[in-house]
Amino acid sequence: MPKARNGAVELEYQTFGDDRPEAILLVNGLGSQMTRWPEAFCDILVARGYRAIRFDNRDTGLSTWPTERYTLKDMAADAVAVLEAAGVARAHIAGVSMGGMIVQRIAIDHPARVLSMTSIMSAPSGNVVATPEAMAVISNPPPSPEADYEAFIAHGMKNARTIGSPAYAWTDAELRERVVAEHRRAFNPAGVGRQRAAIGADGDRTEELRKIRIPTVVLHGEDDPLVQPVGGEATAAAIPGAELRMVPGMGHDLPPGLYDVFADAICTAAARAKTNA
Repeated sequence: MPKARNGAVELEYQTFGDDRPEAILLVNGLGSQMTRWPEAFCDILVARGYRAIRFDNRDTGLSTWPTERYTLKDMAADAVAVLEAAGVARAHIAGVSMGGMIVQRIAIDHPARVLSMTSIMSAPSGNVVATPEAMAVISNPPPSPEADYEAFIAHGMKNARTIGSPAYAWTDAELRERVVAEHRRAFNPAGVGRQRAAIGADGDRTEELRKIRIPTVVLHGEDDPLVQPVGGEATAAAIPGAELRMVPGMGHDLPPGLYDVFADAICTAAARAKTNA
């Protein structure tokens, strides 16, 4: 696959529907690889007329794993580097969780590159409200896969269930397959700590978000235990004209049963950009 470059950082990325006239850049959450935007979901966006671009954030997947600290501004610049490498001047941007924070930062720092934004299961700062069980998912390190692979898999499956969507549950077989596939592709638990530090260092973006003037949809689960609904409500309240969509039974993940819900939100924001053009 191709790689983009931002300074010393290389970013693995993949595109779908390269013949489509407008692109949607998909940005991942904390510690997650670009495969969390499944090919089947990207195919839905292509079928709706858009080019889909997914990539591994720095410190995840097949992108560079830096050892020094970095910021969300750096991660937003990474995303712009991916657009440059893909030959995209302006894009619709969509991000989940930390990825939602990154697309907010892209819209703030690089407004000329953005057509529309969809902020999903995210918040205007790292001061999110989470249940203790959900916070443990990102705070407790996994067992060593070398020492006990089955315990490692069970840990990943339990975490996914803890923060997942209660009305759109994965099967055990699906979750096991995902944990195994992600471990085989890349495993960098140290990156989670550096990404969390980047989130914390970015502070509260509320006042900066008030200056955004692009079509925006904020999508959030009513049953999200990691970034509870107040995060989405605060994001939408800060961005002029933003539409807030609260989804019953949705937690903090993208199961197949929600593919169309996510695609509808992203494509609605994109369609409004065309109307406003």
